[in-house]
Amino acid sequence: MTYVPPPAEELAILDSELRRLDARRAQLLARRSWLLAALRGAGAVPASPPAPPAGAWTAGSPPAPPKPAGAPPAGAWPAPPERGAETSGPGVQNLLLVLGGLLLAVAAVAFTLVSWGQMGIGGRSAVLGAVTVAALAAPAALLRRGLRATAEAVGVVALVLTVLDAYALHRVAFPGADGVLYTAVAATLLSALWSAHGLLLPRLSTPLPAAVLTAQLALPLWALSDVPGTPDVAWALLATAALDVVAALRARPAVLRGIAGVAAAVTGGGALLTGLQRSVAAGSPAEAVLPGVLLLAGAALALWWAWRAPAVAVAAALVAGVSGVAAVGGAVRAAVPPGWGVLGYLLCGTALLLVLRTELPAGVRRGLAVAAGTVQAVSALSAVPLVLLSLVGPASWPAGVWEGAPSGAREALPVEWPLSSLWATPVVLAVLAATAAVAAFRPGALPLPVAGAEAAGRLRRAAVCVAAGLAWAALLVVPAVADVPWTLTVAWQLVTALGLLAWAAHRPAPASAVPVVALVYGLTASVSVALLSLATRPATFTVLGVLTAALAAVALRAGGTVRPAVAACAATLAATGLVGAAAAASGLPAHQAALFLLAVPAAAAAVGARLGRHPVALPVEAVSGLAALIALVLAAGRPGPLSLVLGLCGVIAAATALRAERRPAAGHLAAVLLVLAAWTRLLAWDVTSPEAYTLPVSVPALAVGALRRRRDPGTSSWTAYGPGLAVTLVPSLLWTFGDTHWLRPLLLGLAALAVTLAGAKGRLQAPLVLGGTVLALVALHELAPYVAQVVGALPRWIPPAAAGVLLLATGATYEQRLRDARRLREGLGRMR
Repeated sequence: MTYVPPPAEELAILDSELRRLDARRAQLLARRSWLLAALRGAGAVPASPPAPPAGAWTAGSPPAPPKPAGAPPAGAWPAPPERGAETSGPGVQNLLLVLGGLLLAVAAVAFTLVSWGQMGIGGRSAVLGAVTVAALAAPAALLRRGLRATAEAVGVVALVLTVLDAYALHRVAFPGADGVLYTAVAATLLSALWSAHGLLLPRLSTPLPAAVLTAQLALPLWALSDVPGTPDVAWALLATAALDVVAALRARPAVLRGIAGVAAAVTGGGALLTGLQRSVAAGSPAEAVLPGVLLLAGAALALWWAWRAPAVAVAAALVAGVSGVAAVGGAVRAAVPPGWGVLGYLLCGTALLLVLRTELPAGVRRGLAVAAGTVQAVSALSAVPLVLLSLVGPASWPAGVWEGAPSGAREALPVEWPLSSLWATPVVLAVLAATAAVAAFRPGALPLPVAGAEAAGRLRRAAVCVAAGLAWAALLVVPAVADVPWTLTVAWQLVTALGLLAWAAHRPAPASAVPVVALVYGLTASVSVALLSLATRPATFTVLGVLTAALAAVALRAGGTVRPAVAACAATLAATGLVGAAAAASGLPAHQAALFLLAVPAAAAAVGARLGRHPVALPVEAVSGLAALIALVLAAGRPGPLSLVLGLCGVIAAATALRAERRPAAGHLAAVLLVLAAWTRLLAWDVTSPEAYTLPVSVPALAVGALRRRRDPGTSSWTAYGPGLAVTLVPSLLWTFGDTHWLRPLLLGLAALAVTLAGAKGRLQAPLVLGGTVLALVALHELAPYVAQVVGALPRWIPPAAAGVLLLATGATYEQRLRDARRLREGLGRMR
């Protein structure tokens, strides 16, 4: 039978066949064109050869295949194409070669290390040597036959065999030799053998990289052996790195240079880290000489590599610069008193910037600049602990708030600090600040590798910010270093904070972030001096008052939108602290002192009304809510004062809502606060009736809803009256379920009836649904006892029977009830 596929499958097969025919036709036409051009050049054919007959194949095309017996007639659908191969020939070949080489290597290892029959290690060594020679010679013959992949596999097996030969030679000829030394010699010989093998057969890609990697073991293992006169391990690593650098510069091909470069980085890095550790641990200048020489030699090697190889110039120059600084700085560190060694490293790193004025390649200059920056960054990190302690240390003053000031600034630090290292910190910070200032204001003095005027401008602004921060940090730690009296310390830090805030109020060029950074510095300094002033009451009032005024001035004078808003928020917080300090100094109880804090949101509302739509107004009013929140927390233990605080907060919010731009948010907030104030007052009076809590909310809500529908008759009754009705009806209904008295159900039922009638008269959906539902539930609640009595007097079979009849009746009249329900829904939908 002839299989006729579905249309979609048939279309796909047709497209596949057409694409195959098009590809074949294009191939044959290209071949025909080439043949015609060749024959015309020889003069063997006319310029325009006759075209083949219609339906015939072109020259060189394969003849049509014979039709097999039982084939379908012409026009019938051809059979689907055969499934293609799932992998390529080269893939199968490589897989077989890899598996074969792996198995040969495993067999060789087992033959050498385990045993093979009764043959001893000598006999195995002889057999292994002969096989190794054959394996080393085989790739040459294979390459001549064009079997490169096979030659690669056999070459790898040969490398494994040479390693096993070395092991067997140690067991047979040198059993008593030092293992580490023998491994070093074997690594050297194997590296030479593999190098020769790779140079003789350059088409093999394995021997030369293996030789480079094996050569890394020779000198370090020699240094680790027990033979007298061996060099130091660090120097052996550095010598190996030097050989690797030479190979990375001159070796061929490129992949070999990359392997040698990575090896140089590893071995050279090990040597330099060893030298750095020894230099740091040196206890005298004499002990620091040898590590310094090692570091300088490594620096020279890295610098030479950076000079000769532009691709690694930045990284190599960075290593060279850091190594040179570590060498000289280590000697200085060993000669100066403890704590001052950081300054020695810093001065060496700063002096490294002077080298940038010489005619060096761009990559080398960039790497040395990064090295100098790295040294300076590490030096700055050494000063971070003392700076942080000076900033937040006063917060941990054990005497507490207003319990007396310390005798000096150093006593305010939470931990003991070595006196010998204190003075080094401000000096280090000053040197760093001076360097950054030179880069900012005299960029020609430090010719940093920066391209473009825009990049130079960004670097200058960043240097200004860094210089200012470092100078401020230096001034911050001076009182603790000199152990200045506490009063002078407060004044010192306050003046510093005011100076930073004055700088933050400066109006710079557009798109400059310098004033923003200055504001961050000023706010940090303000927090620090505020914490420091908590030791005594006069200092607290003085500092907070001055900071409030200064921050308010910054908010009014600064340009843009970010700085004024941030400064205004900070001024509001400072004012909150000032008012809180006044409340604490008054000696009043907490619930009475809470009233003092409400002066902050009240003043913020007045300031906001005065500023109008100024960008500072909203942040000030929002942050002032923190003072109101603190007041609520202070008054939370007493319902009466809490009600008063809530009411005053509601009045402030209502006054704010008189402004059009604040009305939506402030109006809702005022309503919530006033309702909470009323509820808190009722709770203080031990009122438990829910209507006392809900009616004061429902009546205004219904009044607002009525006004809204009068202004906008299209407003839904659910939006206008739903919230007000639900606030009263739902809590009263829930309370009715647990009330055994008749008065509340009666009044609630009458109220629900009135609401239902009002909704029916006005054709309002919300009153009709809510009132009717509540009325039905109240009636059910009142009739429930009598229904229970009737059900209890009936025989027990009657309730199930009645339920069955009800189900049957419901099923019989289901369609009619649905139609009635649909009519009711349509009638409610026509209501407003």
